[in-house]
Amino acid sequence: MTAADAAHDWDCSYVGPSPPWDIGRPQPAFVRLADAGALTGAILDVGCGTGEHTILAARHSTRALGIDISPRALEMARRKAAERAVDASFQVLDALRLVTLGETFDTIVDSGLFHVFDDAARARYVSAVGAVLRPGGHLHLMCFSDRQPGDWGPRRVTEGELRAAFGSDWRFDSLDPDRFDINLGLGPPNAEAWLADVVRLA
Repeated sequence: MTAADAAHDWDCSYVGPSPPWDIGRPQPAFVRLADAGALTGAILDVGCGTGEHTILAARHSTRALGIDISPRALEMARRKAAERAVDASFQVLDALRLVTLGETFDTIVDSGLFHVFDDAARARYVSAVGAVLRPGGHLHLMCFSDRQPGDWGPRRVTEGELRAAFGSDWRFDSLDPDRFDINLGLGPPNAEAWLADVVRLA
């Protein structure tokens, strides 16, 4: 699949009713992180969608940039930020090409992006975030968990898979069970997740 095809597919997700991951507010896990002072410095929100976590970060940091492959989602994100009078930036970009930003960040936020990648793309993802996260910086990553029953939704991620995706240049400061709030209408209100704090060592 080309980048243009992927952008089109993700754009289509934002036509009509909100997709399950777009709940109109930040995930509670990231609100807790913000309240604990974990979202500081220059922050990059990868796969930001309609911008809820970028806007949250902008309220707690010196600079917040959200990137996503979907132009439609970013149009919505810019509109939200303007309506809420929040100074957040957004850019159309493939998360596997972060090095093209030409800058580094103190903190990276990933709410629901990691689990969309296959094994080969996961390795590229880790390289991509490592290229723009300063040594000692934190990646706060939340992904779908293998503890979720059934087979609907994205690919499940095991604790072992998550740890194995990051090599010796990284350290897990925490990796805990958590939950995504989701928007499924008559379906369940949340889904099992992993919440990781991964530090870039070098």
